Amino acid sequence: MLTAEPEHLRDALAAFRRGLAGVGRLGVAYSGGVDSCVLLALALRELGPDRVVAVTALSPSLAARDRRRARAVAEGLGATLVEVTTREGEREAYRRNDVDRCYHCKDELFAVIDTQLLARHGLDAVAYGENADDALRPDRPGSRAAHEHRVLRPLADAGMTKEVVREVATWLDLPTAQAPASPCLASRIPHHERVTPEKLAQVERAEDVVLALGVPDVRVRHHGDLARIEVPVEHLPTVLAARAEVVAQFRRIGFRHTTIDLAGLQSGVFTLEAMGLRGAVG
Repeated sequence: MLTAEPEHLRDALAAFRRGLAGVGRLGVAYSGGVDSCVLLALALRELGPDRVVAVTALSPSLAARDRRRARAVAEGLGATLVEVTTREGEREAYRRNDVDRCYHCKDELFAVIDTQLLARHGLDAVAYGENADDALRPDRPGSRAAHEHRVLRPLADAGMTKEVVREVATWLDLPTAQAPASPCLASRIPHHERVTPEKLAQVERAEDVVLALGVPDVRVRHHGDLARIEVPVEHLPTVLAARAEVVAQFRRIGFRHTTIDLAGLQSGVFTLEAMGLRGAVG
């Protein structure tokens, strides 16, 4: 049973409610990560399940494991879930993989929602899970697409940082409360190296190999025929202990060489490097 609102979260939760004032039916861009889960759960509490539709984009950049988690959490919340196929991979600007790749991905998602779902589901607003920390980061071009499509960002506008979002998720007893971040698979490919379905599939299969070892979080960076594994530093011994099997499986996936990054898991590394901001964020 949900407890009363924690006192230290009341201002943020009140600000969130004000952000949805006047919204009749809301579409929530929903990936199953902690931010979009909190957004969906709070929207359901504020508007009710009959006035909220969760929208998940299906494309080669979404790992099957993330799709399964998104479905399970939405079902647990009693939310209506609509899965739409997005075709960002058909956009040359997306495949080119410049630092604004995320813009083209989000623009595709919001365009699909605008053309396929607004009228069908009677939506008068769409929201996505940008938090207040994201809003300050220089490596989030997807926020430009949200602005152009007039998509709401209730968490950021309520001043909810990532820490606050996780506290709200814990209060709501969401299964994603302490789940690691799960950016799209395309983030594993260095900028200016083309994004292809084949590369995305290789990354997904390779990360599943590492996750099967019991490691809670992993990025497999795709450098052609070389795979660079990033895991939290404390889990490096686990991967090293299984290195022979990992190398063998990675070769079957198509990686001739396999390396382990001793720096551990690094968030947004390719975009920050491309923008000359490595070490400035994350």
